[in-house]
Amino acid sequence: MSIYTANVIWKRGKQAFTDNKYSRAHTWIFDGGCEIPASPSPHIVPLPYSVEENVDPEEAFIASLSSCHMLFFLSIAAKKKLLIDSYDDNAIGILEENSQDQLVMTKITLDPKIIFSNKQPSKEEIKKMHHLAHQQCFLANSVKTEITVKGMN
Repeated sequence: MSIYTANVIWKRGKQAFTDNKYSRAHTWIFDGGCEIPASPSPHIVPLPYSVEENVDPEEAFIASLSSCHMLFFLSIAAKKKLLIDSYDDNAIGILEENSQDQLVMTKITLDPKIIFSNKQPSKEEIKKMHHLAHQQCFLANSVKTEITVKGMN
């Protein structure tokens, strides 16, 4: 078992807050000290109460799934002695209402462009490698995971 943490910090500042006109900008801090400015998407919370330049949770969700898939793909390629020079994934997620009228990420499409330098595997071989990477990506396998919120019980 492994335990992972993220510290998410938001502070009100000088806004009234109760009028619902306050900045939703916040910071994610990870165990190595990396701090990432975060905010809801301007598609969800209009400007100026969101910060377009900051990472939003939806983008981070897509990036984490893309990153997990890529890391397993790279590992599989290395074990096959395939030399990869670059892996560039322009991942896209679609947020829309489900049948219960809830906004959910209904589809994520990974679209990696991979440059091999020692030999080019066949399309079938690449497809198998992607399938195996998808099977091994624990984040992709966790999308239906239980979420516990402390203080709700």
